[in-house]
Amino acid sequence: MMGPVLAACLLIILSTAWISQANEALCKKDGGVCSCNNNKNSVDCSNKRLTAIPINIPTDTENLKLDYNKLSSLPRMAFHNLKELTYLNLDTNQLQTLPAGVFNHLVELDRLDLNYNQLKSLPPGVFDHLTKLTDLRLNNNKLQSLPHGVFDKLTNLEELWLQSNQLRKVPEGIFDSLSSLSTLRLHNNPWDCTCNGIIYMAKWLKKKADEGLGGVDTAGCEKGGKAVLEITEKDAASDCVSPNTTTAIPIGTMTPASVIYDDIHEIKVPQENFQKFLGYQEPDHLPTQPQCLMSISGYLGLMMSLMLTSAAILYVFHFLKKA
Repeated sequence: MMGPVLAACLLIILSTAWISQANEALCKKDGGVCSCNNNKNSVDCSNKRLTAIPINIPTDTENLKLDYNKLSSLPRMAFHNLKELTYLNLDTNQLQTLPAGVFNHLVELDRLDLNYNQLKSLPPGVFDHLTKLTDLRLNNNKLQSLPHGVFDKLTNLEELWLQSNQLRKVPEGIFDSLSSLSTLRLHNNPWDCTCNGIIYMAKWLKKKADEGLGGVDTAGCEKGGKAVLEITEKDAASDCVSPNTTTAIPIGTMTPASVIYDDIHEIKVPQENFQKFLGYQEPDHLPTQPQCLMSISGYLGLMMSLMLTSAAILYVFHFLKKA
């Protein structure tokens, strides 16, 4: 016969299991795939091969895990009903962009994981409403630049992970508002230490290293083997142009078509200039619009000359035949 103590223990175990199942069942209503712990206001949608965010997430959720899925985009209103969130995990998805305002209602958020995605850029002001954020992870993306002032409102931020991206420099003043920062990870980025755009970051990192900020000495230059914080104005003297900045071709460097047509019998055109005249370049660099237009006009001019010459020959032949 079962003793009273053993019976009580068995009753407690069965009750706990039933409550746990009941809590998870509440989250799976309407065909949901996520599991819930209502006692902790936590919803786990990890590793469910999701391509869209479930619509039945309880509005009082505080912890939401959406990592290890196949999310390639987020609706702008995706989290607008989840105002109690303190932790949002979106790492290891396929996010390429973030819509403006997507996090605006998450005013209680403490930690945001966006690492291991495919983000190439961030919309301006995307974190402006996350004033309670203490931990932001953007590492292992494809970020090529950061917007001016993107961290200005994050005065409580303690950890910022930016390692393993494609950053070459940062806007001046971008870290100035991060007064609570204790850890900054910047390694595995191709920091360009030859251009004077790196000077702000070098001086800021040097100052913070002296103050004991962790991780700042791991940011290394793409070339030369130096740490960014060691770079001086003499090292970074060049006034470089950003790789994604387009510059117009100076009009004065192009030869007018009329000069070419009128004097072509007197001018010896080198092979490379002739290629440029026809709009040809190496396969990796497509012709610019002015070069394409010049190529088309040259071709049409040649065809017109041939047509006029043919017409003149036919006219003379016809005239001689009548005579």
